[in-house]
Amino acid sequence: MKFSEYQNSIVTAASGRSLWRRILSACLLTVAIAFSSILLPGTPPALASIQDDRFDGTIFALYAGNGSLVPPKVTLTDSFKRNKPALLVFYADDSSDCKQYAIVISQLQEFYGREADFITVPIDSLPPKPSAELTDPGHYYEGLIPQTVILDQSGKVAYNSQGQVAFEEVDDAFRKVFDLLPRAESVPLKRRAVNELNVELSK
Repeated sequence: MKFSEYQNSIVTAASGRSLWRRILSACLLTVAIAFSSILLPGTPPALASIQDDRFDGTIFALYAGNGSLVPPKVTLTDSFKRNKPALLVFYADDSSDCKQYAIVISQLQEFYGREADFITVPIDSLPPKPSAELTDPGHYYEGLIPQTVILDQSGKVAYNSQGQVAFEEVDDAFRKVFDLLPRAESVPLKRRAVNELNVELSK
């Protein structure tokens, strides 16, 4: 047998083995898919829905289009040190009420995000017992979600509400914290662009 014929026979044998491996892999994949469809016939599709209590991902990014809220940029300790008001939002990513409320929190951040610290707190991260430390967000949690707490510049609770509340209600609380005119007497707040100071708060 000539050397070239020997090389051709090796190449042909290797190609044949490679072909059989591909066929075997395809068959195994087909069998695996068939078995998974038999064993898991009623698996629901993982579709994001604002109306259900399924986990779909980070609610602020998915439903409010605002990924900047998670994780928070500062801690409550940092906020106290800077003497800035803080808004705490206790939530769960698999709660339809929280999913719907995420939009309100994002709107509030548009107006007050430069002057107040927004701290989102997933309840899964809280210890089982409430903390006695005022700098621990768990100190303010009351067991229901969503829960919204505003702490003023001195760290005192200026607003505390459970469940979904209207933008206007939290806005009124912020207006008191910042000593702004009531909404009826004030020029309406305008939405700010990213990193732009709220006009009314800068006066």
